Amino acid sequence: MLKNLKAKAKSKDNRIAVLRLEGIILDSQSLPIASKFMEQLEEVKKKKYKALVIKLNTPGGTVGASQEIFDQINRLKKEGIKVVMSMGDVAASGGVYVAMAGDKVVSNPGTITGSIGVIIKTNVTKNLYKKIGVDQQVIKSGQHKDMLSSMRYLSMQEKKLLQGLIDNTYEQFVKVVANSRKLEVTRVKEFADGRIFSGEQAKDFGLIDEIGSFADAVDIAAKLAGIEKEPVLVDICPRKKSLIQKLITASVSEFFENAGISSMYSGIPLWLMKN
Repeated sequence: MLKNLKAKAKSKDNRIAVLRLEGIILDSQSLPIASKFMEQLEEVKKKKYKALVIKLNTPGGTVGASQEIFDQINRLKKEGIKVVMSMGDVAASGGVYVAMAGDKVVSNPGTITGSIGVIIKTNVTKNLYKKIGVDQQVIKSGQHKDMLSSMRYLSMQEKKLLQGLIDNTYEQFVKVVANSRKLEVTRVKEFADGRIFSGEQAKDFGLIDEIGSFADAVDIAAKLAGIEKEPVLVDICPRKKSLIQKLITASVSEFFENAGISSMYSGIPLWLMKN
């Protein structure tokens, strides 16, 4: 019995948790991606894994959700858990922000990454509404309360206010990249202009550590955690969704892809690959 317990303890020492961060990074009732992912991070902490590999396949998402995940990963690292990021097909914008929390970042050579920047957009549909006889009346507490209304264009003052918001949030993003990658802010700004680039180019910029596959990321995680034997991968999967949840998620995801972003998030600063 004692021998079996020791064997189990040894196997636990070889465990590496695997998490997947996929799709647009946001937190809504229909798509609670960030909340679910943070629940999984908490499970990694509770079960005291020695290392964690996060597979990234995301074009980005909202500022707040990306920052929440970044902060929680850093708290996880304070528990002594080594974290390695493995970039998949796409790890751009908010995906880059999250990746900056890793002890090491590994990317495939052809991974689409970058898109470091911030964007706010809204559609002005007042002429369309006018054609079909729809008008709008607004009662507001301040002159800027409806500055992202689809019924009018922004004033010069409102453009200035929003540009200030964008610039401030962009500086936050750049500082995180600079601090995480030990780069000068001026160096980061040379490639942090919203462009996308490949994993190989990201390596040249100093944005990632290694060109490699998920298997390479696992090997690096094992080495960082001092795991000498063959690592045991434990896939930390989210709880299974009901049929209705799956249908809602599928329909909303399709809408995001077709429309770019829903009206629910049209006035929120985003870190997205697609503008």
